[in-house]
Amino acid sequence: MASDYTLKLAELEASSRLRAAQFLVTNRPWLDLYGINVRPVTPYGSLSNRELVDTALINRLPDELLSEIFSKMTSYNLGRAACVCRKWRYTIRNPVFWRYACLRAWQLNGVVENYKILQSVYHGSWKKMWLLRPRVRTDGLYVSRNTYIRAGIAEWKISNPVHIVCYYRYIRFYPSGRFLYKNSSQKLKDAAKHMNFRASRDCVFSGQYTLTEDKVEAALLYPGLSPTVLRIRLRLRGTIEGANNRLDLLSLVTSGINDADVSKCDDDILGIVEGWQEDETHNPDIPAVSHNRGLTPFVFVPFDEVETSVLNLPVDKMDYFVTG
Repeated sequence: MASDYTLKLAELEASSRLRAAQFLVTNRPWLDLYGINVRPVTPYGSLSNRELVDTALINRLPDELLSEIFSKMTSYNLGRAACVCRKWRYTIRNPVFWRYACLRAWQLNGVVENYKILQSVYHGSWKKMWLLRPRVRTDGLYVSRNTYIRAGIAEWKISNPVHIVCYYRYIRFYPSGRFLYKNSSQKLKDAAKHMNFRASRDCVFSGQYTLTEDKVEAALLYPGLSPTVLRIRLRLRGTIEGANNRLDLLSLVTSGINDADVSKCDDDILGIVEGWQEDETHNPDIPAVSHNRGLTPFVFVPFDEVETSVLNLPVDKMDYFVTG
């Protein structure tokens, strides 16, 4: 009888332990997103050995194939993808992705110079170099919105009307050292269609630029009966670390150029205007003019936000604009 009583007591203790284990095990369904290699810690005494099912199908891909997918992304999309889950974050921390991005962004400096800067300034970290070193962004457009007031004429009225004129400066940079420039009253979503070398050149001019630390020197040629050189000096900054989403317009100078140098502008226009003074011109018929209006800072707009940007709003809905 004692043995039967002991056996029943052991069965009761085992059943109570099983019922208690259901409350000790915490249900964490978000752990399934980390893949089948991650297991939650089971409390002591729990007999649950249920296998987790990975609900994210992309995490079932091999690491080699996942890395190949990430290699096709832009650097800013890689930063967004690193916020999805822990596995993606560890995969994107591979320095191969950031080395390719850095060498492409600063290809004008050359591979050897970039490696010297990497070791001397950024302690061998490609990702740190990408975040902290100033660079122009090539995945969108820099837009400067400018307005001025023009007085109108009205007959048989005491007061004359006043018109608010709005126009934009657009700049698109390329890693090769070339850029496109457009000065127009077109909205951002309309002007972006023409800001490439394959589209019809609707008042879009190409030039060359150089980047020295956070200073951008750019120049382009306005063709015509009296060719004119436009020289632009910019300062690069960002609203947050690594953004590089603002360009302060330091100076905007137009000056004449002689006929002998016009044919050389396509190859090296920066070499021609290098060393010119701000009031210097090489054509006596076209004086040098330093423009002191329309110097609103440039705001960067990625291509995927062109259609929804606030810069597309009309003047009556956006009477002022602070770039920050």
